Amino acid sequence: MPPPAVRLENVSKVFAGDRQQDTPALEDIDLMVPFQSFVSLIGPSGCGKSTLLRLIGDLVPPSAGTVEVKGKSARQARLDREYGMVFQDATLYEWRTVGRNIQLPLEVMGMDRGQQREIVQEVLATVDLTAFEHHYPWQLSGGMQQRVSIARALAYQPDLLLMDEPFGALDEMTRERLNLELLQLYTETGITVLFVTHSIMEAVFLSTHVVVMSPRPGRITEIVPIDLPYPRTAATRESVEFFRLTTQVREALHAGHR
Repeated sequence: MPPPAVRLENVSKVFAGDRQQDTPALEDIDLMVPFQSFVSLIGPSGCGKSTLLRLIGDLVPPSAGTVEVKGKSARQARLDREYGMVFQDATLYEWRTVGRNIQLPLEVMGMDRGQQREIVQEVLATVDLTAFEHHYPWQLSGGMQQRVSIARALAYQPDLLLMDEPFGALDEMTRERLNLELLQLYTETGITVLFVTHSIMEAVFLSTHVVVMSPRPGRITEIVPIDLPYPRTAATRESVEFFRLTTQVREALHAGHR
């Protein structure tokens, strides 16, 4: 059996504080993310969702337990560029065009310029931004900037995408449109997605599984399978099964507060 895309076993994270007052962020996390799944993490603010994603991305180390990405340590997976990562803020360089923002990690890798150009064109087409290659970030809407950020993450050509509330700062209409675009990317490429969100409806609409977390220190209290068929459309949000599943996730969240 091949390893899962992500595996966490007995993972805990404690942040050292002043005056010896440590802050436990995560406790006893066990999670397996299968390849080609779309898994959302949801829970109250401060429950450690983003910390969990950063542990997987090797941005912070665990205090205890094992974190593996594609059968490798989180550090080795980062060095091998096994995943792309998208944050809530697009974090684009204002003085570089859209194309050159996407190209930047490929330059750092020392890739041949012809290959860089080919990949940039490919991912621009994937996020439907080919016409904006020579624009600057400040000329784009917030939603378009996030699509550039996604394209830059895809430039590595990863089969795992880590997304930390990428649409949280956007208006509702833009958010819903980008949800549909992300679903299209997921179904067409077969990529694995691990997605942090505060929105129950967004989590249910996008995911194959929703991981519900408790208040700090974050624990996994329930994993809800989402058996809505793909492709999903705006009509999916109006279905009886969608409302049943959002209710199930909401009740799991409330149960975690007790």
